Amino acid sequence: MGQRSSWRTKTVWAIAGSAFFADLGYQSVLAAFPLFLVIALHQPVWEYGLAVSLSYGGGALFSWYGAKLGDRIGHRRVAILGNSLIPLLSLSAMVASPIWAVGLLTGGWWARNLRSPSRRVLLVAAVPNQDQRARAFGFLHALDVGGGALAGVAVLLAILSHTDYRWLFLATTVPLVISTLLLTATPSSRPPVPDEATTRTLDASHHPLPPATATRSLLIAAALYGFTFYSAGFPVLTLAQLGSGIALGVVAFLLIQLTSALTGYILPHYVDNVLWKRARSLGWSGYLAMGIGSGCIGFGYSLHRNIALLLVGVIVTGFSLGVVETLEPTVMSVLRSGSQTGRGFGALSAARSTGTFAANLVMGLLYGVAVGYAYGYAMLVAVAAALVMLAAVPALRQWQMSGD
Repeated sequence: MGQRSSWRTKTVWAIAGSAFFADLGYQSVLAAFPLFLVIALHQPVWEYGLAVSLSYGGGALFSWYGAKLGDRIGHRRVAILGNSLIPLLSLSAMVASPIWAVGLLTGGWWARNLRSPSRRVLLVAAVPNQDQRARAFGFLHALDVGGGALAGVAVLLAILSHTDYRWLFLATTVPLVISTLLLTATPSSRPPVPDEATTRTLDASHHPLPPATATRSLLIAAALYGFTFYSAGFPVLTLAQLGSGIALGVVAFLLIQLTSALTGYILPHYVDNVLWKRARSLGWSGYLAMGIGSGCIGFGYSLHRNIALLLVGVIVTGFSLGVVETLEPTVMSVLRSGSQTGRGFGALSAARSTGTFAANLVMGLLYGVAVGYAYGYAMLVAVAAALVMLAAVPALRQWQMSGD
């Protein structure tokens, strides 16, 4: 029992707790922003797609630069700096101008991307045993998205009570400040030293170098997943515009967050420790599941607006997100270990953000033509991401077997 929980140190709790309060803050904004922009300010849906595209597109550069900056001045400093600037997005409802609202949302999101690779490096440094790292990342994701789920509840209650968007957004600064304070409790980061107790199936020290094709495939798959990983705001709008009221849209957001959090917490207890099997699970249960979820939402809307099928699609999308957010960083932490960890996570975040930039722009444009087209596009690209990842599994399997 002690070995199972040995990774759950004060540092891990501080990082995961910081993630919980960060998501509680900015996910409240993300859940309400499409409703604020499209419904309250009467802007077209494509403008929301553009707003999220700018956030993710610029965020790719900030992720890449944040990783390099963390290697130079310390990942703890970069994590704290980026986290402290996220509250910019909390000010987006304080102005009635759509341009300023989008600008403030984008600035806060860029700050989030700046700190994301460094936060992952801090977690890797805190859990040197690669066998336990999937549990640590799953725990981080569970608390991270758990905060997002609670944010969904808060937004739902605020909307039902007719709370002004300005006060709702401004209240999110409180958990964001707590999040930054928790990061200050983490020690300075150093390149993680491989744990002698790590099993041979995951310990990269038994192999000279991981296959470059595997790293490349992971980054390509992450980018393709980004191409299909539209903002949760689209399902929110889809269900909110069914005529059943805005509350149903927030329920969709809440379901995505809850399913994703539960998946991140439970998955590491069942997924195999062997690296190539984790990569295989990432392809099947992560990327391909995203395609299935998008397909269900698209078909559910097109087939006489079938709410049951829509909700199934939302839940499958949340499951996919939990799998990807747990296994992507776990696999990358092995493929790029030691001094390469920061740059590996920076490349991973940048690849995802680059794809998501295009995804939200395309989703916004296609959504205006036909809702089914938007989700159909997302389904096809997610299937492509799964195929790319699964194609790299044989190389990973051969690499691991050569070291045994």
